Amino acid sequence: MERAEFIEGRKSAPVHLGRVLVLGLGKSGMSVVRYCAGLSGGRVSGLYVAAGAETEASRRFLAEAGIDPSHIAFGDDGVSRLMRSRGIERFDLCIASPGIPYFERLYVEGAANSAELISEVEFSWRESRTESAWVAITGTNGKTTTTACCAELLAKAGLRASAVGNIGTVCLDAVLADETDAYVAEVSSYQLASTARFAPDVAVVLNITPDHLHWHRTFEAYRDAKFKLLGNLASSDGAVAVLDAANDVVREKVRELARLSGDERGFSYIPLGTSEGVRGDMRRRCGSRDAAFVAEDGMLTVSFEGVETPICRVDELLVKGGHNVGNALAAASAAVALGCDGARIGEALKAFAPLAHRIEPCGTVAGAICYNDSKATNVDASVKAVASFAPVRPIVLLGGDDKGTDLSELVSAVHAHARCAVLFGAAADRFERAFSESRDAAPAHFEVKRARGLESALDAALSIAGQGDVVLLSPACASFDEFGSFEERGDAFKKMVAARAARA
Repeated sequence: MERAEFIEGRKSAPVHLGRVLVLGLGKSGMSVVRYCAGLSGGRVSGLYVAAGAETEASRRFLAEAGIDPSHIAFGDDGVSRLMRSRGIERFDLCIASPGIPYFERLYVEGAANSAELISEVEFSWRESRTESAWVAITGTNGKTTTTACCAELLAKAGLRASAVGNIGTVCLDAVLADETDAYVAEVSSYQLASTARFAPDVAVVLNITPDHLHWHRTFEAYRDAKFKLLGNLASSDGAVAVLDAANDVVREKVRELARLSGDERGFSYIPLGTSEGVRGDMRRRCGSRDAAFVAEDGMLTVSFEGVETPICRVDELLVKGGHNVGNALAAASAAVALGCDGARIGEALKAFAPLAHRIEPCGTVAGAICYNDSKATNVDASVKAVASFAPVRPIVLLGGDDKGTDLSELVSAVHAHARCAVLFGAAADRFERAFSESRDAAPAHFEVKRARGLESALDAALSIAGQGDVVLLSPACASFDEFGSFEERGDAFKKMVAARAARA
Protein backbone atom coordinates (compact mmCIF):
# COMPACT_ATOMS: atom_id res chain seq x y z
CA MET A 1 0.00 0.00 0.00
CA GLU A 2 1.42 3.36 -0.97
CA ARG A 3 0.09 5.58 1.79
CA ALA A 4 -1.83 4.45 4.84
CA GLU A 5 -4.99 6.37 5.68
CA PHE A 6 -6.67 5.29 8.89
CA ILE A 7 -10.30 4.97 9.91
CA GLU A 8 -11.35 7.58 12.44
CA GLY A 9 -12.48 6.05 15.73
CA ARG A 10 -10.35 2.88 15.45
CA LYS A 11 -7.04 2.14 17.14
CA SER A 12 -4.96 1.76 13.97
CA ALA A 13 -7.15 0.44 11.16
CA PRO A 14 -6.16 1.36 7.59
CA VAL A 15 -8.93 2.50 5.28
CA HIS A 16 -7.53 0.12 2.68
CA LEU A 17 -6.17 -3.27 3.78
CA GLY A 18 -5.42 -4.23 0.20
CA ARG A 19 -4.45 -7.78 -0.68
CA VAL A 20 -4.73 -9.88 2.51
CA LEU A 21 -3.10 -13.29 3.07
CA VAL A 22 -4.27 -15.50 5.94
CA LEU A 23 -1.89 -18.20 7.18
CA GLY A 24 -3.48 -21.22 8.85
CA LEU A 25 -7.05 -22.12 9.69
CA GLY A 26 -7.22 -22.61 13.43
CA LYS A 27 -9.87 -20.73 15.42
CA SER A 28 -8.17 -17.38 14.91
CA GLY A 29 -7.48 -18.02 11.22
CA MET A 30 -11.14 -18.84 10.60
CA SER A 31 -12.18 -15.69 12.45
CA VAL A 32 -9.86 -13.56 10.29
CA VAL A 33 -11.22 -15.16 7.10
CA ARG A 34 -14.82 -14.46 8.13
CA TYR A 35 -13.99 -10.87 9.08
CA CYS A 36 -12.02 -10.07 5.94
CA ALA A 37 -14.54 -11.82 3.68
CA GLY A 38 -17.05 -9.28 4.93
CA LEU A 39 -14.71 -6.50 3.74
CA SER A 40 -14.05 -7.97 0.28
CA GLY A 41 -14.63 -5.54 -2.54
CA GLY A 42 -14.12 -2.63 -0.18
CA ARG A 43 -11.25 -2.42 2.32
CA VAL A 44 -9.99 -5.82 1.14
CA SER A 45 -9.13 -5.96 -2.56
CA GLY A 46 -8.29 -9.65 -2.48
CA LEU A 47 -8.47 -12.35 0.21
CA TYR A 48 -6.09 -15.32 -0.01
CA VAL A 49 -5.70 -18.30 2.31
CA ALA A 50 -2.59 -20.46 2.72
CA ALA A 51 -4.43 -22.94 4.88
CA GLY A 52 -1.69 -25.35 5.90
CA ALA A 53 -2.78 -28.97 6.29
CA GLU A 54 -5.81 -29.92 4.23
CA THR A 55 -8.77 -31.33 6.17
CA GLU A 56 -12.41 -31.92 5.41
CA ALA A 57 -13.32 -29.33 8.05
CA SER A 58 -11.08 -26.65 6.49
CA ARG A 59 -12.42 -27.31 3.00
CA ARG A 60 -16.00 -27.12 4.25
CA PHE A 61 -15.32 -23.89 6.16
CA LEU A 62 -13.75 -22.17 3.15
CA ALA A 63 -16.62 -23.22 0.91
CA GLU A 64 -19.18 -21.92 3.40
CA ALA A 65 -17.22 -18.66 3.74
CA GLY A 66 -17.47 -18.21 -0.03
CA ILE A 67 -13.71 -18.00 -0.65
CA ASP A 68 -12.72 -18.29 -4.31
CA PRO A 69 -11.09 -21.75 -4.65
CA SER A 70 -8.33 -20.20 -6.77
CA HIS A 71 -7.44 -18.03 -3.75
CA ILE A 72 -6.83 -21.08 -1.52
CA ALA A 73 -3.74 -23.27 -1.25
CA PHE A 74 -3.03 -26.14 1.13
CA GLY A 75 0.37 -27.45 2.19
CA ASP A 76 3.65 -25.97 3.40
CA ASP A 77 4.27 -24.37 -0.01
CA GLY A 78 0.86 -22.69 -0.08
CA VAL A 79 2.18 -19.12 -0.22
CA SER A 80 4.49 -19.67 -3.19
CA ARG A 81 1.82 -21.63 -5.09
CA LEU A 82 -0.73 -18.85 -4.59
CA MET A 83 1.74 -16.28 -5.85
CA ARG A 84 2.61 -18.32 -8.95
CA SER A 85 -0.95 -19.28 -9.84
CA ARG A 86 -2.37 -15.79 -9.35
CA GLY A 87 0.61 -13.78 -10.59
CA ILE A 88 0.97 -12.00 -7.25
CA GLU A 89 4.19 -10.12 -6.56
CA ARG A 90 3.41 -9.13 -2.97
CA PHE A 91 0.63 -9.18 -0.36
CA ASP A 92 -0.20 -6.00 1.54
CA LEU A 93 -0.98 -7.72 4.83
CA CYS A 94 -0.36 -11.23 6.15
CA ILE A 95 -2.17 -12.42 9.27
CA ALA A 96 -0.63 -15.54 10.79
CA SER A 97 -2.28 -18.13 13.00
CA PRO A 98 -0.39 -18.66 16.29
CA GLY A 99 0.14 -22.37 15.71
CA ILE A 100 2.62 -21.75 12.87
CA PRO A 101 6.21 -21.38 14.17
CA TYR A 102 8.17 -18.50 12.65
CA PHE A 103 10.80 -20.87 11.25
CA GLU A 104 8.34 -23.01 9.22
CA ARG A 105 8.17 -22.52 5.47
CA LEU A 106 4.58 -21.21 5.49
CA TYR A 107 5.46 -18.42 7.95
CA VAL A 108 8.83 -17.61 6.36
CA GLU A 109 7.31 -17.25 2.89
CA GLY A 110 4.33 -15.29 4.21
CA ALA A 111 6.65 -12.81 5.94
CA ALA A 112 9.04 -12.53 2.99
CA ASN A 113 6.28 -11.82 0.49
CA SER A 114 4.09 -9.43 2.47
CA ALA A 115 4.47 -5.76 3.29
CA GLU A 116 3.62 -6.70 6.89
CA LEU A 117 2.96 -9.86 8.90
CA ILE A 118 1.00 -9.65 12.16
CA SER A 119 -0.99 -11.88 14.50
CA GLU A 120 -4.76 -11.97 14.87
CA VAL A 121 -4.42 -10.29 18.28
CA GLU A 122 -2.65 -7.32 16.73
CA PHE A 123 -5.19 -7.14 13.89
CA SER A 124 -8.05 -7.21 16.42
CA TRP A 125 -6.53 -4.41 18.48
CA ARG A 126 -6.04 -2.28 15.35
CA GLU A 127 -9.67 -2.79 14.31
CA SER A 128 -11.15 -2.06 17.77
CA ARG A 129 -12.67 1.27 18.76
CA THR A 130 -10.33 4.02 19.94
CA GLU A 131 -12.13 4.39 23.27
CA SER A 132 -12.00 0.68 24.12
CA ALA A 133 -9.50 -0.43 26.76
CA TRP A 134 -7.21 -3.43 26.36
CA VAL A 135 -5.67 -5.44 29.19
CA ALA A 136 -3.23 -8.01 27.77
CA ILE A 137 -2.03 -10.81 30.04
CA THR A 138 0.88 -13.14 29.37
CA GLY A 139 3.25 -15.39 31.30
CA THR A 140 4.06 -19.07 31.52
CA ASN A 141 1.48 -20.05 34.14
CA GLY A 142 -1.62 -18.37 35.50
CA LYS A 143 -2.69 -16.50 32.35
CA THR A 144 -6.15 -18.00 32.08
CA THR A 145 -7.00 -17.61 35.77
CA THR A 146 -5.74 -14.03 35.81
CA THR A 147 -7.59 -13.18 32.59
CA ALA A 148 -10.89 -14.61 33.81
CA CYS A 149 -10.44 -12.94 37.19
CA CYS A 150 -9.57 -9.55 35.71
CA ALA A 151 -12.55 -9.62 33.34
CA GLU A 152 -14.82 -10.41 36.27
CA LEU A 153 -13.36 -7.59 38.39
CA LEU A 154 -13.88 -5.09 35.57
CA ALA A 155 -17.43 -6.31 34.98
CA LYS A 156 -18.27 -5.97 38.67
CA ALA A 157 -16.80 -2.46 38.51
CA GLY A 158 -19.36 -1.55 35.87
CA LEU A 159 -17.46 -2.02 32.58
CA ARG A 160 -18.60 -4.18 29.68
CA ALA A 161 -15.62 -6.50 29.90
CA SER A 162 -14.88 -9.55 27.74
CA ALA A 163 -12.28 -12.25 28.40
CA VAL A 164 -10.77 -12.96 24.97
CA GLY A 165 -7.77 -14.57 23.29
CA ASN A 166 -6.45 -17.94 24.37
CA ILE A 167 -9.11 -18.17 27.07
CA GLY A 168 -11.73 -19.05 24.44
CA THR A 169 -13.36 -16.19 22.53
CA VAL A 170 -11.24 -15.10 19.57
CA CYS A 171 -10.34 -11.41 19.96
CA LEU A 172 -11.57 -10.54 16.48
CA ASP A 173 -14.98 -12.13 17.10
CA ALA A 174 -15.41 -9.89 20.15
CA VAL A 175 -14.29 -6.83 18.18
CA LEU A 176 -16.79 -7.64 15.43
CA ALA A 177 -19.61 -8.03 17.97
CA ASP A 178 -18.71 -4.53 19.27
CA GLU A 179 -20.27 -5.05 22.70
CA THR A 180 -17.15 -4.53 24.80
CA ASP A 181 -15.64 -1.58 26.66
CA ALA A 182 -12.64 -3.52 27.98
CA TYR A 183 -10.98 -6.44 26.20
CA VAL A 184 -9.08 -8.63 28.67
CA ALA A 185 -6.87 -10.73 26.41
CA GLU A 186 -4.90 -13.82 27.34
CA VAL A 187 -2.01 -13.64 24.87
CA SER A 188 0.55 -16.36 24.22
CA SER A 189 4.18 -16.06 23.21
CA TYR A 190 3.12 -17.42 19.81
CA GLN A 191 0.77 -14.47 19.28
CA LEU A 192 3.15 -11.88 20.69
CA ALA A 193 5.99 -13.02 18.45
CA SER A 194 4.00 -11.63 15.49
CA THR A 195 3.01 -8.26 16.90
CA ALA A 196 4.23 -4.92 15.56
CA ARG A 197 2.26 -1.98 17.01
CA PHE A 198 0.10 -3.73 19.63
CA ALA A 199 -0.17 -1.31 22.58
CA PRO A 200 -2.59 -2.31 25.32
CA ASP A 201 -3.62 0.08 28.09
CA VAL A 202 -2.44 -2.42 30.71
CA ALA A 203 0.18 -5.10 30.03
CA VAL A 204 0.44 -7.88 32.62
CA VAL A 205 3.51 -10.12 32.57
CA LEU A 206 3.27 -12.99 35.02
CA ASN A 207 6.02 -15.55 35.67
CA ILE A 208 8.33 -16.60 32.83
CA THR A 209 9.85 -20.09 33.06
CA PRO A 210 10.99 -22.52 30.33
CA ASP A 211 8.11 -23.74 28.13
CA HIS A 212 7.19 -24.12 24.44
CA LEU A 213 10.85 -24.48 23.49
CA HIS A 214 9.86 -26.68 20.53
CA TRP A 215 8.16 -23.61 19.02
CA HIS A 216 10.65 -20.90 20.00
CA ARG A 217 13.74 -23.15 19.93
CA THR A 218 15.47 -21.25 22.75
CA PHE A 219 14.38 -19.92 26.12
CA GLU A 220 15.72 -16.49 25.17
CA ALA A 221 13.42 -16.35 22.12
CA TYR A 222 10.48 -17.42 24.29
CA ARG A 223 11.30 -14.79 26.93
CA ASP A 224 11.74 -12.04 24.36
CA ALA A 225 8.40 -12.88 22.75
CA LYS A 226 6.72 -12.42 26.13
CA PHE A 227 8.39 -9.07 26.67
CA LYS A 228 7.23 -7.83 23.26
CA LEU A 229 4.04 -7.03 25.17
CA LEU A 230 5.87 -4.04 26.65
CA GLY A 231 7.45 -2.88 23.39
CA ASN A 232 4.81 -0.33 22.35
CA LEU A 233 3.39 0.77 25.70
CA ALA A 234 4.97 4.20 25.37
CA SER A 235 2.65 4.87 22.42
CA SER A 236 -0.45 4.22 24.56
CA ASP A 237 -1.34 7.28 26.63
CA GLY A 238 -1.28 6.45 30.35
CA ALA A 239 -0.29 2.82 29.81
CA VAL A 240 0.70 0.67 32.80
CA ALA A 241 2.74 -2.54 33.02
CA VAL A 242 2.00 -4.99 35.84
CA LEU A 243 5.07 -7.17 36.39
CA ASP A 244 5.63 -10.26 38.56
CA ALA A 245 8.75 -9.20 40.45
CA ALA A 246 8.68 -12.44 42.45
CA ASN A 247 9.87 -14.20 39.28
CA ASP A 248 13.60 -13.96 38.56
CA VAL A 249 13.25 -13.34 34.81
CA VAL A 250 10.54 -10.69 35.15
CA ARG A 251 12.32 -9.04 38.09
CA GLU A 252 15.33 -8.45 35.85
CA LYS A 253 13.02 -6.58 33.47
CA VAL A 254 11.78 -4.51 36.44
CA ARG A 255 15.39 -3.58 37.23
CA GLU A 256 15.90 -2.59 33.61
CA LEU A 257 12.84 -0.33 33.66
CA ALA A 258 13.86 1.17 37.00
CA ARG A 259 17.12 2.41 35.46
CA LEU A 260 15.14 4.54 32.99
CA SER A 261 13.55 7.90 33.73
CA GLY A 262 9.79 8.18 33.37
CA ASP A 263 10.23 10.05 30.09
CA GLU A 264 12.65 7.46 28.72
CA ARG A 265 10.34 4.62 29.68
CA GLY A 266 7.10 6.28 28.55
CA PHE A 267 4.77 4.26 30.81
CA SER A 268 4.19 3.42 34.48
CA TYR A 269 4.78 0.01 36.01
CA ILE A 270 3.56 -1.82 39.11
CA PRO A 271 5.92 -4.55 40.38
CA LEU A 272 4.17 -7.43 42.17
CA GLY A 273 6.12 -8.54 45.22
CA THR A 274 9.90 -8.87 45.38
CA SER A 275 12.47 -11.67 45.32
CA GLU A 276 11.00 -12.66 48.70
CA GLY A 277 7.59 -13.34 47.14
CA VAL A 278 4.25 -11.56 47.01
CA ARG A 279 4.60 -10.32 50.58
CA GLY A 280 7.51 -8.11 49.55
CA ASP A 281 6.88 -4.40 48.93
CA MET A 282 9.08 -3.10 46.12
CA ARG A 283 8.71 0.48 47.41
CA ARG A 284 10.51 -0.41 50.62
CA ARG A 285 12.88 -2.87 48.97
CA CYS A 286 14.06 -0.77 46.02
CA GLY A 287 12.37 2.60 46.24
CA SER A 288 9.83 1.87 43.50
CA ARG A 289 7.10 4.48 43.13
CA ASP A 290 4.33 1.89 42.77
CA ALA A 291 3.94 -1.65 44.10
CA ALA A 292 1.48 -4.48 44.69
CA PHE A 293 1.96 -6.85 47.61
CA VAL A 294 0.36 -8.73 50.50
CA ALA A 295 0.63 -6.60 53.63
CA GLU A 296 1.60 -7.98 57.04
CA ASP A 297 -2.06 -8.37 58.00
CA GLY A 298 -2.72 -10.51 54.88
CA MET A 299 -4.37 -7.69 52.91
CA LEU A 300 -3.84 -7.65 49.14
CA THR A 301 -2.67 -4.09 48.52
CA VAL A 302 -2.05 -2.04 45.38
CA SER A 303 -0.16 1.23 45.60
CA PHE A 304 -0.47 3.24 42.39
CA GLU A 305 0.23 6.92 41.71
CA GLY A 306 0.58 7.71 45.39
CA VAL A 307 -2.67 6.03 46.48
CA GLU A 308 -2.54 2.82 48.50
CA THR A 309 -5.64 0.68 47.90
CA PRO A 310 -6.51 -2.25 50.19
CA ILE A 311 -8.34 -4.96 48.24
CA CYS A 312 -9.19 -7.99 50.42
CA ARG A 313 -7.41 -10.49 52.69
CA VAL A 314 -5.71 -13.63 51.40
CA ASP A 315 -7.93 -15.83 53.57
CA GLU A 316 -11.02 -14.38 51.87
CA LEU A 317 -10.00 -15.72 48.43
CA LEU A 318 -11.75 -18.83 47.13
CA VAL A 319 -8.89 -19.76 44.80
CA LYS A 320 -6.27 -21.95 46.44
CA GLY A 321 -2.48 -21.67 46.47
CA GLY A 322 0.19 -19.00 46.79
CA HIS A 323 0.46 -18.65 43.02
CA ASN A 324 -3.24 -17.78 42.87
CA VAL A 325 -2.64 -15.02 45.40
CA GLY A 326 -0.21 -13.58 42.87
CA ASN A 327 -2.76 -14.02 40.07
CA ALA A 328 -5.42 -12.23 42.15
CA LEU A 329 -2.99 -9.43 42.93
CA ALA A 330 -2.15 -9.05 39.21
CA ALA A 331 -5.82 -8.87 38.25
CA ALA A 332 -6.52 -6.36 41.01
CA SER A 333 -3.55 -4.22 39.94
CA ALA A 334 -4.84 -4.10 36.36
CA ALA A 335 -8.28 -3.06 37.59
CA VAL A 336 -6.77 -0.33 39.81
CA ALA A 337 -4.68 0.89 36.86
CA LEU A 338 -7.91 1.30 34.87
CA GLY A 339 -9.41 3.39 37.68
CA CYS A 340 -11.77 0.85 39.24
CA ASP A 341 -12.96 1.24 42.84
CA GLY A 342 -10.94 -0.79 45.38
CA ALA A 343 -13.98 -1.88 47.40
CA ARG A 344 -15.70 -3.25 44.28
CA ILE A 345 -12.51 -5.03 43.24
CA GLY A 346 -12.29 -6.63 46.69
CA GLU A 347 -15.88 -7.86 46.66
CA ALA A 348 -15.45 -9.34 43.19
CA LEU A 349 -12.19 -11.06 44.17
CA LYS A 350 -13.79 -12.66 47.20
CA ALA A 351 -16.46 -14.17 44.94
CA PHE A 352 -14.11 -15.40 42.22
CA ALA A 353 -14.14 -19.21 42.12
CA PRO A 354 -11.45 -21.60 40.79
CA LEU A 355 -11.57 -22.31 37.05
CA ALA A 356 -11.94 -25.79 35.64
CA HIS A 357 -8.71 -27.83 35.54
CA ARG A 358 -6.79 -25.39 37.76
CA ILE A 359 -6.53 -26.90 41.26
CA GLU A 360 -10.26 -27.53 40.91
CA PRO A 361 -11.96 -29.44 43.75
CA CYS A 362 -13.74 -32.34 42.06
CA GLY A 363 -15.05 -34.66 44.76
CA THR A 364 -14.31 -36.71 47.85
CA VAL A 365 -13.73 -40.46 47.85
CA ALA A 366 -13.86 -42.18 51.25
CA GLY A 367 -12.73 -38.98 52.95
CA ALA A 368 -9.92 -38.15 50.48
CA ILE A 369 -10.40 -34.83 48.67
CA CYS A 370 -9.52 -34.93 44.95
CA TYR A 371 -8.27 -31.95 42.95
CA ASN A 372 -8.06 -31.62 39.16
CA ASP A 373 -5.07 -29.53 38.05
CA SER A 374 -4.87 -30.95 34.54
CA LYS A 375 -3.90 -27.50 33.21
CA ALA A 376 -0.50 -27.99 34.90
CA THR A 377 1.26 -29.11 31.73
CA ASN A 378 4.75 -27.96 32.78
CA VAL A 379 7.06 -28.31 35.75
CA ASP A 380 6.60 -24.81 37.12
CA ALA A 381 2.81 -25.15 37.32
CA SER A 382 3.04 -28.45 39.20
CA VAL A 383 5.70 -27.10 41.57
CA LYS A 384 3.30 -24.33 42.58
CA ALA A 385 0.31 -26.66 42.84
CA VAL A 386 1.93 -29.26 45.07
CA ALA A 387 2.96 -26.54 47.54
CA SER A 388 -0.60 -25.18 47.77
CA PHE A 389 -1.95 -27.59 50.39
CA ALA A 390 0.44 -27.10 53.31
CA PRO A 391 0.40 -28.38 55.99
CA VAL A 392 -1.35 -31.30 54.22
CA ARG A 393 1.05 -33.33 52.07
CA PRO A 394 -0.88 -34.45 48.96
CA ILE A 395 -0.57 -37.63 46.92
CA VAL A 396 0.34 -36.17 43.53
CA LEU A 397 -0.28 -37.78 40.13
CA LEU A 398 2.50 -36.94 37.66
CA GLY A 399 2.91 -37.95 34.03
CA GLY A 400 1.52 -37.92 30.52
CA ASP A 401 3.20 -36.74 27.33
CA ASP A 402 6.74 -35.80 28.35
CA LYS A 403 7.98 -32.31 27.39
CA GLY A 404 11.57 -33.25 28.15
CA THR A 405 12.20 -30.38 30.58
CA ASP A 406 14.51 -30.61 33.59
CA LEU A 407 12.79 -32.40 36.50
CA SER A 408 15.10 -31.53 39.39
CA GLU A 409 12.96 -28.65 40.68
CA LEU A 410 9.82 -30.78 40.45
CA VAL A 411 11.40 -33.68 42.36
CA SER A 412 12.61 -31.31 45.09
CA ALA A 413 9.17 -29.69 45.42
CA VAL A 414 7.40 -33.06 45.59
CA HIS A 415 9.85 -34.25 48.25
CA ALA A 416 9.25 -31.05 50.21
CA HIS A 417 5.47 -30.95 50.00
CA ALA A 418 3.97 -34.35 49.03
CA ARG A 419 3.89 -37.73 50.71
CA CYS A 420 3.62 -39.82 47.55
CA ALA A 421 4.11 -39.44 43.80
CA VAL A 422 2.16 -41.69 41.46
CA LEU A 423 3.83 -41.75 38.02
CA PHE A 424 1.83 -42.63 34.91
CA GLY A 425 1.77 -42.42 31.14
CA ALA A 426 4.53 -42.00 28.58
CA ALA A 427 6.64 -39.86 30.92
CA ALA A 428 6.61 -42.35 33.78
CA ASP A 429 9.99 -43.96 33.01
CA ARG A 430 11.90 -40.67 32.92
CA PHE A 431 10.08 -39.36 35.99
CA GLU A 432 10.89 -42.57 37.85
CA ARG A 433 14.59 -42.21 36.99
CA ALA A 434 14.54 -38.62 38.27
CA PHE A 435 13.03 -39.68 41.60
CA SER A 436 15.39 -42.65 41.82
CA GLU A 437 18.45 -40.44 41.30
CA SER A 438 17.26 -38.21 44.17
CA ARG A 439 16.25 -41.05 46.48
CA ASP A 440 18.74 -39.99 49.16
CA ALA A 441 17.09 -36.56 49.38
CA ALA A 442 13.59 -37.97 49.86
CA PRO A 443 11.98 -37.52 53.29
CA ALA A 444 11.18 -40.50 55.48
CA HIS A 445 8.11 -42.50 54.43
CA PHE A 446 7.96 -40.82 51.00
CA GLU A 447 6.67 -43.21 48.32
CA VAL A 448 6.88 -43.43 44.54
CA LYS A 449 4.30 -45.59 42.77
CA ARG A 450 3.90 -46.55 39.09
CA ALA A 451 0.70 -46.81 37.09
CA ARG A 452 -0.02 -47.41 33.44
CA GLY A 453 -2.55 -44.67 32.73
CA LEU A 454 -4.50 -41.97 34.52
CA GLU A 455 -7.28 -44.22 35.77
CA SER A 456 -4.91 -46.73 37.33
CA ALA A 457 -2.93 -43.81 38.80
CA LEU A 458 -6.06 -42.52 40.54
CA ASP A 459 -6.80 -45.98 41.93
CA ALA A 460 -3.23 -46.33 43.18
CA ALA A 461 -3.53 -42.97 44.96
CA LEU A 462 -6.90 -43.80 46.51
CA SER A 463 -5.57 -47.15 47.74
CA ILE A 464 -3.27 -45.34 50.18
CA ALA A 465 -5.36 -42.21 50.83
CA GLY A 466 -7.22 -41.79 54.06
CA GLN A 467 -9.63 -39.36 55.70
CA GLY A 468 -8.54 -35.77 55.05
CA ASP A 469 -5.86 -36.69 52.51
CA VAL A 470 -5.51 -34.79 49.23
CA VAL A 471 -5.22 -36.55 45.86
CA LEU A 472 -3.89 -34.06 43.32
CA LEU A 473 -3.71 -34.53 39.56
CA SER A 474 -1.00 -32.04 38.55
CA PRO A 475 0.78 -33.87 35.73
CA ALA A 476 3.64 -31.50 34.72
CA CYS A 477 3.14 -32.94 31.23
CA ALA A 478 1.00 -32.52 28.16
CA SER A 479 -1.91 -34.91 27.72
CA PHE A 480 -1.40 -36.22 24.22
CA ASP A 481 -0.24 -39.74 25.10
CA GLU A 482 -3.71 -40.60 26.40
CA PHE A 483 -6.01 -37.62 25.73
CA GLY A 484 -6.60 -34.98 23.08
CA SER A 485 -6.17 -31.99 25.41
CA PHE A 486 -5.66 -31.07 29.05
CA GLU A 487 -9.41 -30.32 29.20
CA GLU A 488 -10.28 -33.82 28.03
CA ARG A 489 -7.85 -35.28 30.59
CA GLY A 490 -9.31 -33.16 33.39
CA ASP A 491 -12.89 -34.02 32.47
CA ALA A 492 -12.01 -37.71 32.39
CA PHE A 493 -10.38 -37.41 35.81
CA LYS A 494 -13.47 -35.74 37.27
CA LYS A 495 -15.69 -38.52 35.89
CA MET A 496 -13.37 -41.15 37.41
CA VAL A 497 -13.52 -39.42 40.79
CA ALA A 498 -17.33 -39.13 40.62
CA ALA A 499 -17.69 -42.83 39.78
CA ARG A 500 -15.54 -43.86 42.73
CA ALA A 501 -17.26 -41.44 45.07
CA ALA A 502 -20.61 -43.01 44.15
CA ARG A 503 -19.28 -46.46 45.04
CA ALA A 504 -17.55 -45.43 48.28
